[in-house]
Amino acid sequence: MSVTHAAHHIEVTAESLQEDLARLEVQKHALERELAAVVAHLGSVQRALGALQVVVETVAPESDEESGHKKYGKLTEQILDYFTEVGGGDVRARDVAAALGRATDNGSINAVRSTLDRLVATSRVRRAGRGLYRAA
Repeated sequence: MSVTHAAHHIEVTAESLQEDLARLEVQKHALERELAAVVAHLGSVQRALGALQVVVETVAPESDEESGHKKYGKLTEQILDYFTEVGGGDVRARDVAAALGRATDNGSINAVRSTLDRLVATSRVRRAGRGLYRAA
């Protein structure tokens, strides 16, 4: 193999490596942007799950004695049962909380109010006026 021929092979190889390097740099930057987006989304999801966990613990702090699992939606069931018993009367969130034997602090009342608003949104309970709810 002549020196000229060997030099040509080295040049071709170097050009090919330069093209690979440029392509890999572009791919690296794209992956870094994608990773940054995934990390940001991961943080958002973690914060949302943390907030939802607080709501779940506020709404259903009791555990199922048989299985040890939390009873999600227990407050919703209790509220619907309460409206079945009350019939067509208008009630406030504070009244519902008291009737269910829940604390009457703002946190408990707000948990009841939030659940009532979800029930209104799904047409299972009606809003009868400002702060008033009625069985659907």
